[in-house]
Amino acid sequence: MLQQFLTFFEKRSFGVCAYLGERFNISISKIRLFFIYSSFLAVGFPLIVYVFAAIVLDVRHYIKRIRDTVWDF
Repeated sequence: MLQQFLTFFEKRSFGVCAYLGERFNISISKIRLFFIYSSFLAVGFPLIVYVFAAIVLDVRHYIKRIRDTVWDF
């Protein structure tokens, strides 16, 4: 069960940490550690921020993909 859970998140990683790392030029592992430690301190609030950021990035990617395909003739 735990292995399936880990495999799911490894395959379907939302890319939030990678996006933030590229955007702010910070190591991805430091951002991941920040989310882990802050979620222990703030009782899961950063997980809500992470999921919200994942949804926003997914919607942006979807809109960008639609916009690119409409203008390709």
